[in-house]
Amino acid sequence: MSPYEYAMNMEKEGQKFFEENADKMDSPQLRAIFRELAGDEERHWKVFKSMSEGGTPDIETEFKSKLIETAQGIFKEMSDANQTVADFPQDVKACWERARDIEDKAEEYYRACAKKAATDEERVIWNQIADEEHRHWVAMNNVIDFIDRPNQWLADAEWSKMTD
Repeated sequence: MSPYEYAMNMEKEGQKFFEENADKMDSPQLRAIFRELAGDEERHWKVFKSMSEGGTPDIETEFKSKLIETAQGIFKEMSDANQTVADFPQDVKACWERARDIEDKAEEYYRACAKKAATDEERVIWNQIADEEHRHWVAMNNVIDFIDRPNQWLADAEWSKMTD
């Protein structure tokens, strides 16, 4: 299996995970974040599909995730409404931890592929997708922090570093 095929499989598995778990979330806010993640995974799949066919993906189009901004807005609204960890079912944190693991695994794989890339252009694309997976990981980590400690979450400086 080529690195592109493996990456495409990882992205499809991630997309499926996010779609299935979005439907299980009681919270419309958490559903929205998982659906946005599923959309990002689909865009990544398209990038790898293009690369597997010898194409050059349109990076400007494919890397326009709004996940960080969406998550910030959603959790600010939740914090303003004084929603706390008691508002979340017990298994929600475990689901988000699994999601974070998916993003971590993807980033690690894409960084390894970047090191082995045949061209500078390929290396850049692998690293850009790895960077986006890292931003997803940061978002997951912040969601987990929110679930653990919602009152301190918005003050976390990591969010402000993610929006350029």
